[in-house]
Amino acid sequence: MDELVKQVADKTGINPDQAKAAVAVVVAHIKEKLPPALAEQVESLLSGNPGAAQELFGSVAGKLGGLFGGK
Repeated sequence: MDELVKQVADKTGINPDQAKAAVAVVVAHIKEKLPPALAEQVESLLSGNPGAAQELFGSVAGKLGGLFGGK
């Protein structure tokens, strides 16, 4: 999540503490809207877990496939 905070600070010109607070609000909002299993994967992704992105997108793809008649 530090990388995201740095990007927000750099691109907006706000200080890192403000960027960290903004990122925390957005992440909390996103996690609140997701099913618990996906919210945990988002947290893992933002924590720097190297396999988290593949796991998260695999889960999302599987759920979307289910919506459209896939397995």
